[in-house]
Amino acid sequence: MKRYSILALFAALVACQSNPGGYTINGTVTGDLKDGTAVYLKKANDQNQPVDVDTALVKNGSFTFTGKAEMPELHYLFIEDTRGNIPLVLEEGTIEVTTQKDSLAYADIEGTPQNDLFSDFLKSSRDLSRRALSMNEDMRDATIHQDTAVMNSLRDEYFELQEEAKDFELNYAKENPDALISALIIDKILTTGSLPKEEIQELYDALSPDIKKTKVGQKIKDRLEKEAKVSIGSKAPNFSAPTPSGKELALNDVLGKVTILDFWAAWCKPCRAENPNVVRIYNKYKDKGLNILSVSLDRNADDWKKAIQEDGLDWNHVSNVQYFDQIAELYNVNAIPAIFILDDKGIIVAKDLRGEALDQKIGELLQ
Repeated sequence: MKRYSILALFAALVACQSNPGGYTINGTVTGDLKDGTAVYLKKANDQNQPVDVDTALVKNGSFTFTGKAEMPELHYLFIEDTRGNIPLVLEEGTIEVTTQKDSLAYADIEGTPQNDLFSDFLKSSRDLSRRALSMNEDMRDATIHQDTAVMNSLRDEYFELQEEAKDFELNYAKENPDALISALIIDKILTTGSLPKEEIQELYDALSPDIKKTKVGQKIKDRLEKEAKVSIGSKAPNFSAPTPSGKELALNDVLGKVTILDFWAAWCKPCRAENPNVVRIYNKYKDKGLNILSVSLDRNADDWKKAIQEDGLDWNHVSNVQYFDQIAELYNVNAIPAIFILDDKGIIVAKDLRGEALDQKIGELLQ
């Protein structure tokens, strides 16, 4: 008996060492699901679109995936002809997924460190959602019965819940530097610009070395480094692109005492809404040394040229007509309108000002 136990232990050790970096996903689905139903393992590509990684078939309500996972990375499970998906962290180890066919969003995921952390995050997030839903139902009842006291009380509670929800993800990222979800939260904050770059840098610096090595960790690092190159006080990177007439024009060729570098597009409604203000500012200060170079992120040259004429943008324009192209990447622009204000030496002195704030800053710089 003792000999058998030692052999069994040896076999188990060999089995564990034969698949380093390997993962297994064991899935169980309840509900009316036929044998042979396909389950798709997917992940998001660089354009944030789901791409297939692997496919498994359901048998007796179960399915299995196996493979290699070099780094923890967010993936998704889709079940054929079923609404929704199951997010999980693909990483080394055995991941247990239990779900009901008609409620994939509430699947239980456990078995590996990152998925345990992810599950805790999702449970807290769902609790906030349930509380908000309950308040909405109570508010609806109070409105029907014209109960003003309850309505006012619920309104105050709802504002408090909004603040709690707003702080939830940020606090989670601060308190869980070992969690992949923390890096995903930081990446979202960086994209939305909801925090100053200095605070985002602090959040990134606090992440564990292992999380910094992940794909999303490296993405944050690269974006922060790019952002530093176009931060206030930095020299604006030079570039050139075709004008509407096809002539090549460089940023350094059009620097004035003050230069507005404006990223926009004909299809961008906020850009078009701001254009009259930029026209007014240009006409006000052009004789005092204000230049503007607008960089269009259009896909269609005719749309670009038509918008210039319609909006009366009587200054320098360039575009590669390639949507968010290499110039946008150079300036870390992932949303428009985006404005950089440069001094006569091409140093970035302000960013993303609009309306009266833009007018006031240009006036200050040209005095």
